[in-house]
Amino acid sequence: MPPDYRFDPEVLEAAFRQHPKALILCNPSNPCGKVFTRQELQTIADLAEKYDVWVITDEVYEHIVYKPYEHIYFSTLPRMWERTLSCSSLSKTYSITGWRLGYIIAPPKVIEEARKFHDYLTVGAASPLQEAAVTGLRFGDGYYTWLRDLYTDRRDLMLKGLRDIGLRHTEPQGAYYIMVDISDFGYASDTELCEDLAKYVGVGAVPGSAFFHENITQYMRLHFAKNRETLEEALERLQGIYQKMPVRK
Repeated sequence: MPPDYRFDPEVLEAAFRQHPKALILCNPSNPCGKVFTRQELQTIADLAEKYDVWVITDEVYEHIVYKPYEHIYFSTLPRMWERTLSCSSLSKTYSITGWRLGYIIAPPKVIEEARKFHDYLTVGAASPLQEAAVTGLRFGDGYYTWLRDLYTDRRDLMLKGLRDIGLRHTEPQGAYYIMVDISDFGYASDTELCEDLAKYVGVGAVPGSAFFHENITQYMRLHFAKNRETLEEALERLQGIYQKMPVRK
């Protein structure tokens, strides 16, 4: 079965004992769609404080979270504002991925140093894009409810389709990705399987190994940030996956 992506606090503390300068936290997570609970975040916060470690958050999918799950900003936990650098983006929330607009939120002394570093990288985003993005920032709460409902519909469509086909998969709590267990097909390489999936089935996927530090090759990632018609066509093609794909034993 696909993993549930929980962490062992003792294993995490062992990593903290190696005295890292910072921990990077992706919440909601890509590729697994995990949304960290308040208790999990507090565990991380307690360890960050105990070992004097900064936390750099990637919260790009902050507004794409499915009921009953809730996204909690790490910097809002007690005493975490002082040691958190929150990173987010307009790309996913407002469907403008090609514009490459993002931002960070942190204490003034951190922002001051980040601006110096940023000046050597990109200088600044294109002014017309910044002006246009203001339109999205002025949207009311109704937009974010609509966004969640839209992706909930796409997620439910994909999950039902994958269940009907018989492919084992995760059920994302946030973001718009699904990890599919491909071990039944007997491929030693998930990259090769994804290539054959495109060739024989006509569906594109990302090899799961791209997201693991460990040598894990039994997953592929699907995403459902597409029109409903596109997803229905993909599920129709996947219906015959066991007949179309070469099975290696």
